[in-house]
Amino acid sequence: MAMSVSVWAQAQLPRIVCDETCRTEYQKTQAEAPASAAKPKAPAPAPKAAPLPRPASVPGYAVVSPVGRASVEMISQAPRLASLDGKTIAVVGVSFMTGVTHPEIKRLIKEHYPSAKVLLLDEIGFSGPFPAPGVTRRQHEEFRQKLLDMKVDAVISGNGGCGLCTPKETGSCITAEYLGIPSVIIAGPGFSDQARYTARNNGVPVMRVAQYPGAFAADSEETLLKNTREILWPQIVDALTRPITAEETALAEKAGNGDIRDDVFYGTLEEIDSYFRKQNWTDGLPIVPPTFEKVTEFMKYTPYRYDETVAVLPIAHRDTKAWHVAVNGVMAGCRPEYMPVLVALTKGMGDGNFRRTLASTHAWVPYCWINGPIARELGIDCGQGQINEEANVAIGRFMNLALMNLCGYYVKQDRMGTFGYPMPWCLVEDEEACRRVGWQPYHVRRGFSAEESVVTVGSTLLWGNNMAPSTTDPQKVMELLAWDISQRCQFALGSGRQFTFRTILMTEPVAAILAGKYRSPEALERALVETSRRPLRERAFANYYANPGSRKDGGEHNLRQYTAHLGKTEGAKMTATPLWYDASDASLNTVPTMKPGMTAFIITGDAARNKVQTMPGGGYASVKVELP
Repeated sequence: MAMSVSVWAQAQLPRIVCDETCRTEYQKTQAEAPASAAKPKAPAPAPKAAPLPRPASVPGYAVVSPVGRASVEMISQAPRLASLDGKTIAVVGVSFMTGVTHPEIKRLIKEHYPSAKVLLLDEIGFSGPFPAPGVTRRQHEEFRQKLLDMKVDAVISGNGGCGLCTPKETGSCITAEYLGIPSVIIAGPGFSDQARYTARNNGVPVMRVAQYPGAFAADSEETLLKNTREILWPQIVDALTRPITAEETALAEKAGNGDIRDDVFYGTLEEIDSYFRKQNWTDGLPIVPPTFEKVTEFMKYTPYRYDETVAVLPIAHRDTKAWHVAVNGVMAGCRPEYMPVLVALTKGMGDGNFRRTLASTHAWVPYCWINGPIARELGIDCGQGQINEEANVAIGRFMNLALMNLCGYYVKQDRMGTFGYPMPWCLVEDEEACRRVGWQPYHVRRGFSAEESVVTVGSTLLWGNNMAPSTTDPQKVMELLAWDISQRCQFALGSGRQFTFRTILMTEPVAAILAGKYRSPEALERALVETSRRPLRERAFANYYANPGSRKDGGEHNLRQYTAHLGKTEGAKMTATPLWYDASDASLNTVPTMKPGMTAFIITGDAARNKVQTMPGGGYASVKVELP
């Protein structure tokens, strides 16, 4: 059996309080350690310059950097075009009114450069998001090959009007630039910087942007055409023909040098807070200064060496060492013994199922839950008010800092939430309650053993809005859940994707009622999949008039056609009218809102209360906690 964190820590040598001499000795012993014990170390950092004199009552701290280093090298970009005359130009993309803007761009190219050849989306396709290093995507590879086969000289992509579509459309430009083909991305005002950072994170120093003057889907067709002619077109020509300047190239991020344990700043608490804010290393709240000594204490609680890679984390593809994980743990106010949980969290944050939604304007909020004995050992709470307890808060804060410093997500740059984001949180499943109810804990249902500790990361678009069943009939509780689920989708009104990942939090009293009929969460899910349906007309109206992407507004006649189309693609059929609709018809044309395998059921929270909370959002990633 694996040794627990607390027992393991008690068996270690007493902590030595480090000063400059101690630090030199520590680095010396690390450098002299056998090869089997550690990787070769970088040379010990040069001693720091002596700090400015301060009154004895104003202590100063030497702190280290929390930021992982970029793993993607910058490419050398090809020269821009002298002219568009005689060139083959691909105008691609599928987001935000491209059906209006892109044909107009083609017309403008042919009007001003009659000898140019223009390829639209249906002729050449598009890349989609540029793949992470080492990842192969068929769509990207096919687009790349078509650029070569069709001898494309320039790529115009768009339209970037949201936090997810902007990286998607920028991917076509990045693919072109890697082939030496000049490109330009069309984006709205709030997404121009995101396009540039997306390119930079993927090795393209300079991404030219043609900026649209507003929200694409909020403009009439007449306004879209006018803005394309008068505002976008001059920018597009300039972007493809003006040489890249040294000033533009100089803005690209440069890899850090030296030992990752080097001190980067010395100052008082206030000065450190101010410096970290200026560097964009903190979320704006006060931090615990990440001194060498505090970070070294965290390293006692992990089998990783300080310079060992835990994960290369998108979207900035930063090489995150165990040291960087520990630095952010210190800053967040975590205790050193949380380190195994923080390492597992970091690994989970690199999983595409978890992170795919995080850049969106719709503000997916990351969170996590913990299973297994480590939560009990460390006192991470699973009861009433748990996300506000000290340990839970600190782990949630770590996620917030890790998104910035380890992953490279920054609000207004790569996280584009229209109204912003709540702070991430940490939950724990009440496994004693699971035992009493007779359901296996979540991690056991995912294939882990009961003795293993597991961290699961997810994201949600909704927190709050409890449902409190006032019946002891398990069938009726299931029906209430089905109703709640049919209304809790990724986007308001259920206007986005048909099927949504959801986490269903329930307290022990509710789980106990349901377990009287449904012997497992899987049995409950099967009943919910069958029961949770919504009328086709309701679904079509929401998806038509509140679509989170391009506008579909075409009048009631087009809505009727769209409803018929949606009915075919989403499996509509005549079913008994859902119990929660006050309808005279016994049957109704409905579509399902759930499919198996997309719902996590977690028993947690105040055991004295009958509550359920449905949280729709993104996918999950579960990672085993590695103990020392």
